[in-house]
Amino acid sequence: MSVQTGKQAKGGSFGIKNYYFVGLILREKTFLVLLLLGLMASAMFYQVHSVAMWLGFIFAGYAAVANDSIQTLGTFIVSNSKRPWYVLWAFVALIFIAVVTFSFIHFDGDVTYHRIYNPEIYPDLPQNSMYPQPESFSFVQLVAPLVLLLLTRLRMPVSTTFLLLSCFTIQAKGITDVFSKSLSGYFIAFLLSMLIWVLGYNLISRFFKKRNHSRNWVIAQWITTGTLWGVWLMQDAANIAVYLPRQLSISEFIVFVSLIVAGLGLLMFQRGDKIQHIVSEKKRIDDVRAATLIDLSYAIMLIYKLFISTIPLSTTWVFLGIIGGREIAISIMRKKSGRIHKRHALKLVARDMVLALIGLIISAFLAIGVNPILADELKATMGF
Repeated sequence: MSVQTGKQAKGGSFGIKNYYFVGLILREKTFLVLLLLGLMASAMFYQVHSVAMWLGFIFAGYAAVANDSIQTLGTFIVSNSKRPWYVLWAFVALIFIAVVTFSFIHFDGDVTYHRIYNPEIYPDLPQNSMYPQPESFSFVQLVAPLVLLLLTRLRMPVSTTFLLLSCFTIQAKGITDVFSKSLSGYFIAFLLSMLIWVLGYNLISRFFKKRNHSRNWVIAQWITTGTLWGVWLMQDAANIAVYLPRQLSISEFIVFVSLIVAGLGLLMFQRGDKIQHIVSEKKRIDDVRAATLIDLSYAIMLIYKLFISTIPLSTTWVFLGIIGGREIAISIMRKKSGRIHKRHALKLVARDMVLALIGLIISAFLAIGVNPILADELKATMGF
């Protein structure tokens, strides 16, 4: 008679647990139930505009912040893992409120800093936007953020901008312009980060050799993270607000802020959730000094992209460029790294990029599902 181990008794048949998908379903049963409820709610209410609008916003708000937390807040969460979650929550929530309030007041109810609503650039388009709020939502538009949540749960660094905004664009240009800007952002960020870590590697290694660090680094990181988080919101608030009217009323604005602040609290309580693994697996990210340098280079890139164009940008791709360039630079400069470490670094960078491209392909299919005419436009734009 065989003897069951404690692990076998607790988890049921050990043989079944070895199957990846069965194990995944058992581990994620709560999430899958919530996902199913979201799909059912979408099917029931997508034709009721007032309900669908807020339902889509709730899905998009949490999905966007949960997925994109690795970019702006991932290094911050890792390097401040010993601090209470509510302290981190208060910090990011206050910055969020300040940033969107300024946009709401300055741009007459628009909380996206003219990323998806711009009467000067798009005077002839519906709602002065290439991504107008539809008079009636489609089922695909409502479930798009649920797809994003699922991909996030699978630890895929998917572009929120591509996945959500693509479902609202009325022209193929709305996809191709974002792709061009994001691709250039990836390569510029990759080269900038690689340059910083190659040229400064010896100096950085000497100062970072000791685990103990000055308190000034903590202050510098919080300032850098606050700046990065604010600039990111100026770029990506469009992804969260795309389900809402392009100009919000005061009551709509209050609900908008309240729901996102609650979502940020949940995110900080979970310490970044599943997608955080993309950051945590990189070398020495838990060091506040390394985290500060990463956030600083990322903030510089977003500020640069913010002011040269109002076209929405995939900040996910810029972030992947930042951490990818750093990972390659460290593998090149380390004297004891060897070929194994270099191959490992290339594998990480290639994997992240492939997953991001998969997200782009899924986004295009979702956009075509909403507006089949986009398929012909995309083919013509790409020369097919």
